[in-house]
Amino acid sequence: MAAQSVIGAPAEEVESFRLRARAWLAEHMPRLPEGVDNYHLMRDDEFGVRARELQRTLYDAGFAGICFPREYGGLGLSREHQQAFSRESAAYEMPVLFNVPTLSILAPTILDFGTEEQKRRHIPAILRGEEMWVQFLSEPSGGSDLAGLVTRATRDGDVFVLNGSKIWSSGAFRSDYALCLARTDWHAPKHRGLTMFIVKIHQPGIEVQQIRMVNGWNEFCQEFFDDVAIPAEDVLGQVNDGWTVASRLLIHERDAVGGASRYTSGLGAAGERSGSATGLDHLARATGRTSDPTVRQLVAEDRVHERVAQQLVRRVTTGIASGYFPPPAGAIPRLFAATANERHRDMALEIVGRGAAAWTEGDPVGEVSVEYLFRQGGSLGGGSNEMQRNIISERVLGMPREYAADKDKPFDEVRHNAAPSRVR
Repeated sequence: MAAQSVIGAPAEEVESFRLRARAWLAEHMPRLPEGVDNYHLMRDDEFGVRARELQRTLYDAGFAGICFPREYGGLGLSREHQQAFSRESAAYEMPVLFNVPTLSILAPTILDFGTEEQKRRHIPAILRGEEMWVQFLSEPSGGSDLAGLVTRATRDGDVFVLNGSKIWSSGAFRSDYALCLARTDWHAPKHRGLTMFIVKIHQPGIEVQQIRMVNGWNEFCQEFFDDVAIPAEDVLGQVNDGWTVASRLLIHERDAVGGASRYTSGLGAAGERSGSATGLDHLARATGRTSDPTVRQLVAEDRVHERVAQQLVRRVTTGIASGYFPPPAGAIPRLFAATANERHRDMALEIVGRGAAAWTEGDPVGEVSVEYLFRQGGSLGGGSNEMQRNIISERVLGMPREYAADKDKPFDEVRHNAAPSRVR
C-alpha cells in the first residue's frame, strides 16, 4: 500500500523514492572527499554561501523539506522517506548547516504557532535556502533559568520596542532571522509575561558580536538590542504566552540534538555517525592499533552506542507519535546522545594517546584534540544534562517538582540579575 502524504494524496513508495534519489544524487551532487564529512566542510563554509547553494539545488530538484507540508513548499512525506534520502546522500555534499537550528527547531516552531501569512512567508524561503534562522533565548545574566530573562519588548502602537541582550546564539552572524523571547509584562509571574517574536537580524539597532572559543571557532554570538522596532504582526503565538511557544521550541531542540528530528537531512541527522576522520575505527587504523585488544573494545563500545542511539530514537519517536510517551520524552534520546558523545570524545583521546599533544597538518589526531576541547558542547544544547534529567523525572515519570521560591510571584517582585552593559 502506498504511503500517504500529509494532505491525503497517495505518496511515492519509500523504495521508489530511494532509487530516484540515488540516481539524482549521482548525477547532480558533488561527492565528498575521502575521509571528510559534511560537518567538517561546514566549518569552512563560514557564511553559509555553499550551504545556501546546495539547499537551493535540493529544492529545485524536489528533495528539500521532505517531511514539511506541501502547501509550504515541502514534500509532505514520511520520516522513512527522509531517512532513506539521508542514507543515500551520505557520500555527497549536503547543506547540513541548515539542519540545526533552522530546519529542525525554528521552522517546526513556526509551523506549530505561526499565522498562515507567517508560514507562507518564511517556510518556503527556508526550504529554498534563502533564509537561515537562529534562536535568541539565552542571556548573559540568566544562567539556565530561561524564564528569568530580562530582555524587554515594550508595546508602542503597532510595534514592540526591543532592548537587552542575548548570547550563545549559534551562527547569528550569518543568519537572516531569529525567534526571540522577550519580557512584555513585568507584573506577571515570570513564565506568563513573555512573548516570542520573529526578528530580522541585520537591521538598525541590532549589533552582533562573534565569540571566539577555546577550540578556535567563532560560531557563538552575543547580540545587543537598542530600541529595535518589531512589527506587532511578527509576534509568534500570543502576546504574553511566549513560554508556550518556547516550551515547544525546546522540545524540537531536544529532538534535533538527540537525533530524533524528522526535519533534518543528511547522514548524522538520525543518530548515525558519518565515518569521519574522528570515527574510532578510522583512528585505530591511522594509529596502527587495530590489533590492540583495548582499542578494539573501545571501537566496539562506540558501535554499540550508535546502535542504541538509533533504536532509542525510533522507540521514543514512535511512542510520542502514538501517545504512549508525552512530548517531553524527547529528553531521553537527547540525554543519551550527549553522554555517548562525551564518551566518544574520551575514547578517541585514549586511542590517539600522547599524539594528541602535537600533530602535523592533516593528521586526524589533530581533529581529536580540537574536538575534545568542545567535548561539553553537546551536553548543553537544548538544556544541560541536569535539566534533561529533571524533565524526564518530572514530565515523563511524574515525580514531584522541586520547590521554587518565585512561583506565581510577579516578576517585578522577584530578585533577578540586571541586564548586562555592552562590552566594547
